[in-house]
Amino acid sequence: MNPPTSYCEAVRQMDADNPNVHYHNHEYGFPLEDDNELFGRLILEINQAGLSWTTILKKKDNFRRAYDNFNIEKVANYGEVDRQRLLQDAGIIRNRLKVNAAIYNAQQVLLLQKEHGSFKNWLDQQHPLSKPEWVKVFKKHFKFVGGEIVNEFLMSTSYLPGAHDPTCPIYDKLRKLSVGER
Repeated sequence: MNPPTSYCEAVRQMDADNPNVHYHNHEYGFPLEDDNELFGRLILEINQAGLSWTTILKKKDNFRRAYDNFNIEKVANYGEVDRQRLLQDAGIIRNRLKVNAAIYNAQQVLLLQKEHGSFKNWLDQQHPLSKPEWVKVFKKHFKFVGGEIVNEFLMSTSYLPGAHDPTCPIYDKLRKLSVGER
């Protein structure tokens, strides 16, 4: 059997209890409206760097708990005690650069919310951009956001196309959502 050429194809070959199956079918490529959920997705994408997405999905609930339900305001106000708590939490990725990026990025999201009304409004106001343009905008505002992280964050939240193959049933579901055929 040939190796899968896409996430959709890979998921079709996985057992139903693999966390990628639920993520693919119910979250990946679906628009997020809530700023805290958008911020949480950014935290997860940043933490995936150098690791498998499966590892991140298995730790997703731990990330949510460790980062106060991805509450942007709370994370933005984390001090040294919180930083140390996160660095000692075996349930998440204990990487100083990633922890520091989460705190810094929360502070940046607060600034964007103040200026644009919400993180989602800021994203919507940038849209549509090409991937290189998005990367440039993200690097201007955030830390630990290279091309792959920005690409996956934006595909996973429907700002960039390509999350699902046209032959994937989820592709049609998302297409119908985007044209308002709920």
